[in-house]
Amino acid sequence: MAIKDTPEEWTVTASTTPFTGNKTSVRTDTVVMPDGHTVTRDYQVHPGSVAVLALDDEGRVLVLRQYRHPVRQRLWEIPAGLLDVPGENPLHAAQRELYEEAHVKAEDWRVLTDVYTTPGGCDEAVRIFLARDLSEAEGERFEVSEEEADMELARVRQQELVRGALAGELHNNCLVVGVLALTAAQAGEGLDALRPADAPWPARPFTS
Repeated sequence: MAIKDTPEEWTVTASTTPFTGNKTSVRTDTVVMPDGHTVTRDYQVHPGSVAVLALDDEGRVLVLRQYRHPVRQRLWEIPAGLLDVPGENPLHAAQRELYEEAHVKAEDWRVLTDVYTTPGGCDEAVRIFLARDLSEAEGERFEVSEEEADMELARVRQQELVRGALAGELHNNCLVVGVLALTAAQAGEGLDALRPADAPWPARPFTS
């Protein structure tokens, strides 16, 4: 049997949206179970996100430190952002986030991995890109605000991030998944064997 996630949709007999926020909402579905009885499931409806693991020629990863209010911590992360426009090309969104958050551009883009962040309670899908051949972006820096106005930027060696993830010192899911996936890819078929940047993404279909 192939170990592969597959699409499936159980019957929903009722659906309500008790809360609608700025970017996300909460939905309550009444779902028919395999034995025929129904249960309610509450979950966050999310537009999806992209993240960028930007790796420089010295083996360092571009990271930023940002306050995250729900967990009351300042976390080290990789550049990331929402897919604000339905059907938006995720590569374009990733390139925008790398420019806005780090004022950096990259010539080589590949898909590192695709994940659901918390599939038991949220439908958020994240595509994590690998960006290489980095250089400073042209023009003025993007004007940041709110939590982003207090961000710190750094370039940290990949091995130090792996160590921190395994030691329980780093907790951002895109950072942890990204550096571990990068390490696995390097130990396997190599980074050039990763999927192309425009690879299909069934979780968030997009236009070219």
